[in-house]
Amino acid sequence: MRVFLFVALASTLLFTGCQSGTDTSTTEPAGTLTVYAGRSQSLVDALVERFEAESGIDVDVRYGRDAELIATLEEEGAESPADVFWANTPGALGAVSNANLLTALPDSLTGRPDAFVPSSGLWVPVTIRFRTMAYNTNALSSDDLPGSVLELPGATNLTGRMGWTPTYSSFQDFVTAMTITEGEDATNAWIDGIQALEPIAYSSNTPMLQALAAGEIDVALTNHYYILRITEGEGDPAPVATHFFEPGDVGNLALVTGAGLLQTSDQDAAALSFLRFLLSEEAENYSAERVYEYPVIQLEDVPDYLLPFEQARALSPTFDFEQLRELEGTLALLRDQEML
Repeated sequence: MRVFLFVALASTLLFTGCQSGTDTSTTEPAGTLTVYAGRSQSLVDALVERFEAESGIDVDVRYGRDAELIATLEEEGAESPADVFWANTPGALGAVSNANLLTALPDSLTGRPDAFVPSSGLWVPVTIRFRTMAYNTNALSSDDLPGSVLELPGATNLTGRMGWTPTYSSFQDFVTAMTITEGEDATNAWIDGIQALEPIAYSSNTPMLQALAAGEIDVALTNHYYILRITEGEGDPAPVATHFFEPGDVGNLALVTGAGLLQTSDQDAAALSFLRFLLSEEAENYSAERVYEYPVIQLEDVPDYLLPFEQARALSPTFDFEQLRELEGTLALLRDQEML
């Protein structure tokens, strides 16, 4: 029986007031909110359209990979038209925070989920996802797979049959977390071991999961919601299931998407309205039911594939997401490994 991982968090997030950002000229029309989003357009564009319809605020979204958008923000400097950075991973948000590009959010932010809020308070978590392993049920059972992601290099039966996404931001956060928990030498050794298994690199998770369902590979290191999009979405059932590693294993790493207010913003009120909307019950329900990520606010009616909070939380290691801010170190490591 398939069991899918989510976390139940009970918290209410409220924003009132704001700290003014630095005024800067922009080519955008007055009143237009500019969002730099590391989220996939296909997943969240409908949510942005809902905000526009309900608020009357025009939103101009620049979609791209987190690392690409961070580089753009740094290049644009004080002339950036961006008001909000909406990132795919906490590592990217930490990197932007580290670069002093974010403005402190109001002190009135209350009821925050302690396990997922950064110590800096410069950005807010929006949804939760988990690193995990997907496998093709026609080829393997969960019993055939290791109890820890750290043991994966020893699974020689998976040679040439494994997929991963080195250029994907959640994978990069996973590598950063491994470096934090296991050390740089152990992380390098793990990557060397996986490389010896001749994994197939994919540009993103969707084609990798499609390859898994088609039997082109047998396992894939991925995020949980990509599995659910195949198993719970429309279309014929796919021979794909989730393998959970042992409780506390970095292979089950909990990650969040999140958003922050940029110092270059001259649209503070609109930006905070956007953040409030992302944390509204309407938006969080959309994320749970359409994107298969878990919300960070309490919802009375949640999908029936949720695990109890304590059971799910025990599967992931816990640490301050601010520790994931050293993105450049991870990118350098992956470049040294010729993975980027």
